[in-house]
Amino acid sequence: MTTFLKKKRKRSLNSSESFSDIDTANLPYHVAIIMDGNGRWAKKRILNRIEGHKKGVEVVRLIVRTCREIGISILTLYAFSTENWQRPKTEVAALMSLLKNFLESEQKDMLDNNIRLNAIGQIERLPEDVQQALHKTMSLTKKNGGLMLNLALSYGGRDEIVRMVQEIAARTKEGKIDPDLITPELVSDFLYTKGMPDPDLLIRTSGEMRISNFLLWQIAYTEIFVTETLWPDFGRQEFLQILKHYQHRERRFGKV
Repeated sequence: MTTFLKKKRKRSLNSSESFSDIDTANLPYHVAIIMDGNGRWAKKRILNRIEGHKKGVEVVRLIVRTCREIGISILTLYAFSTENWQRPKTEVAALMSLLKNFLESEQKDMLDNNIRLNAIGQIERLPEDVQQALHKTMSLTKKNGGLMLNLALSYGGRDEIVRMVQEIAARTKEGKIDPDLITPELVSDFLYTKGMPDPDLLIRTSGEMRISNFLLWQIAYTEIFVTETLWPDFGRQEFLQILKHYQHRERRFGKV
């Protein structure tokens, strides 16, 4: 996986848009989002849960576009967790269908807008047709150097850590790794996110005050923002306000 060097990126905002209250030189390099609330959004409107997921996909498109325009380098979206496999089979099938349709429908937009797609998680558990669509889109966009859209699919933070431990233990047993030389940097090299900077900002929608097994290692010093807004109601202006709020936080990383 490509190693990402933190560098300033020129924004590509339309001159008619006003972002005067956001310092585009002080944006989070990597934003992660726990997209929560699709089901509750649908229930409030006496709709099928799938309608909430469909609306949620529209918001994904909006936030991806906003990140690209303002100059965010990496956007990681918690799209489907390892625990989500326990949902009703009909809902899981619908989610997989929505995912496949999204991957296929967004290929041209990603190519036109220099967006690179990446995925983390137990990709091998996805249906074969979804895997094919995912790998095709990643292959088509692999040379794009703009925004990286990083989808967490069949992802679980504890599973990721267990896999990391197993791989390091196996290499240690083979004599390829000296146990005394295991560092946080080496651990990071055995995670799904190898080569990526940790998230600077984690946003969770729907007001739930938990991490839900997401990027447990990577968010050690990530700034966290929880909004009561359900994901289908989340929008561009609220996202920009959160970025503005982030810029007023003091990140000390344990130092004085």
